[in-house]
Amino acid sequence: MEKLLLKTNRFSNDDIAALKKESATSHRSLQQIAIEKELIDGPSLTKLFAAHTGIPYIELDASKISADVLKKIPEHIARQYNAVLFQVDTDGVQHLAMEDPDDVQAVDFIQKQIGQKIKTYIASHDTIQAALENYHGDAAKELSDVISIQNAEEEKAQEKVSKEDVGEDSPIAQTINLLLEYAIRSHASDIHIEPREDFVQIRYRIDGVLKEVNRLPRNVHAALVSRVKILSNLKIDERRVPQDGRFKVKVAGKQYALRVSTLPITDGEKIVMRILDESNQAVTLSELGYWGYAFAAINDAITQPHGMILVTGPTGSGKSTSLFSMLSQLNKPDVNISTIEDPVEYRMTGVNQTQTNEAAGMTFAHGLRALLRQDPNIIMVGEIRDGETANLGIQAALTGHLVFSTLHTNNAATALPRLLDMDIEPFLIASVMRSIIGQRLVRRLDQTSRVAYQPTDQEKQAIFELFNLQSPDSFKHIHELEKQAAAQGIGGDVPLSTTPTGINTLYKAVETEDQTGKHNGFKGRIGIYEVLSNTPTVQKLITASATSNQIQQQAIAEGMITMQTDGLIKALRGETTIEEVLRVTKE
Repeated sequence: MEKLLLKTNRFSNDDIAALKKESATSHRSLQQIAIEKELIDGPSLTKLFAAHTGIPYIELDASKISADVLKKIPEHIARQYNAVLFQVDTDGVQHLAMEDPDDVQAVDFIQKQIGQKIKTYIASHDTIQAALENYHGDAAKELSDVISIQNAEEEKAQEKVSKEDVGEDSPIAQTINLLLEYAIRSHASDIHIEPREDFVQIRYRIDGVLKEVNRLPRNVHAALVSRVKILSNLKIDERRVPQDGRFKVKVAGKQYALRVSTLPITDGEKIVMRILDESNQAVTLSELGYWGYAFAAINDAITQPHGMILVTGPTGSGKSTSLFSMLSQLNKPDVNISTIEDPVEYRMTGVNQTQTNEAAGMTFAHGLRALLRQDPNIIMVGEIRDGETANLGIQAALTGHLVFSTLHTNNAATALPRLLDMDIEPFLIASVMRSIIGQRLVRRLDQTSRVAYQPTDQEKQAIFELFNLQSPDSFKHIHELEKQAAAQGIGGDVPLSTTPTGINTLYKAVETEDQTGKHNGFKGRIGIYEVLSNTPTVQKLITASATSNQIQQQAIAEGMITMQTDGLIKALRGETTIEEVLRVTKE
């Protein structure tokens, strides 16, 4: 592995020596540490290993592997050796992808199972894990089978839940497992289990939009709730007050944390489970969708020695993800980063993270006071909810700390009157504020299925009105912004959609269907942002108690791109649609 890393020309002998030292103390391999520190990515390392050994590299596509071919190797063997059979030729040659084809014992064992005519390839860990998930087949069908059994037993419905009903091998446990697996494979962020008068409604939030995926018989509700409470270590017999808990599951070799919340409603107890991928690495600001003025302004703000940076937006708008990205960029051994969060969503190596606990008196304000005695350089407060927390954050920023936090407001400019409403003095806000980010999340178009089209004159006119582009110079400005976004990689290599006078091309989602089910033409989400920098002119407006509109207009005059304009540029670049941008920004 040493020789491979040196071959990349990215590592000096000193770098390798430092990695070996860390490997010895942490008992992890060199490649694990190199990948974790983002010094090299997994696929690149796999390709290097392939070139070194002379074994061909294959980029597996799980969707193209036939179930009949895959299942020639039993699942438990495939998982044990991280091996996937992905193709069988007409002449009987079997193509096998492995994470470690040098494992002679594994290859011999697999040959005994499926025969000698094998051609081995090397594939990355992630693509093999994705292919192994195909063993599970259609989770929705499996869930339907379990539900039909429960429907058949509806006559035996009982209000009381016995131990057998919620045991590890019970149909209820199987139902919960399938709901979790199906949600994770659907890339859902939340699972809602909601009791109704005649049934239990199951909904997933996928790419920010709630979607009903199933209805369970009403008689299984009590057992479902009890099973989730057992997993989350909550009180089973307490049904009158909300409870919060957490548990972990492993799917496709990845660990997920489920944050559980129960709430009594008129028809019973409702459960919402937030799915957090614990193996997620921090993505860069540019990968989140920052570019141009916003990207430059944020990078300038986070490199300041002290001050406050606020991220604003409603619940679920990606504020924590933006903060996580910024902190990861600043996370170095010579910096002490401390956080106080509710809850701790992302685990960060090297960062001191504290969870609030209202029952024990550990509020944001109390936690922040304690953090200030811990000699921090950078502080992150999960959310500013009251004047006391806001005031402590401002004082910390005044006394030489860089403070990050979030605030629930509609846009960047309205954060200022919100702080004034918390009795923070205008001169203090003007002194410590470095940057305020406003953001929303829009659904991202699936790059493989999206369709480009030419908008009609009526559509163009509607866009001009909705985005306030009436003056002749307005569209020239949009065209220049699109050119700038394209140069910075937004939308990849798609051609420009605009000219200095108007729009030539827009993009729309197309519904597709494959072996995993129907897809609405969107895949994942991307952020749209506005970044308000605290320039000297903006500071004067703040101290003069100007309105949020006045501050916003001044910021735009100084180069700020509004969320709606950022969304328009991303729609023109084929990242999303005009309808998506209007859905989250229209006022």
